[in-house]
Amino acid sequence: FQVVEVDPEFPGGIEALYKYMVDNVKYPEKAKADKIEGRGFVAFAIEKDGSVTNAKAVRGVSDEIDAEALRVVSAMPKWKPGTQQGNPVRVQYNLPIVFKLK
Repeated sequence: FQVVEVDPEFPGGIEALYKYMVDNVKYPEKAKADKIEGRGFVAFAIEKDGSVTNAKAVRGVSDEIDAEALRVVSAMPKWKPGTQQGNPVRVQYNLPIVFKLK
């Protein structure tokens, strides 16, 4: 599903998701050295049990940045699954990830 009655939720909500990303993303050294910045999107599935699977970069920035984004998304804790008619269902999710140098 891409649209469900009840959307999946990261443990603690959207603010917790942002904090998880900030705390876990490590800017790749090569991307830093090459001054590469950008906004990419990672698509993944949230399964009926809340696990994150099939992560892929759908709009990438660079090989190093895309690999880091996929690493962090694949390591996410289980989500509260989305539901349709009261039953947990597999849901496609897209997450923008911004890499910006300070």
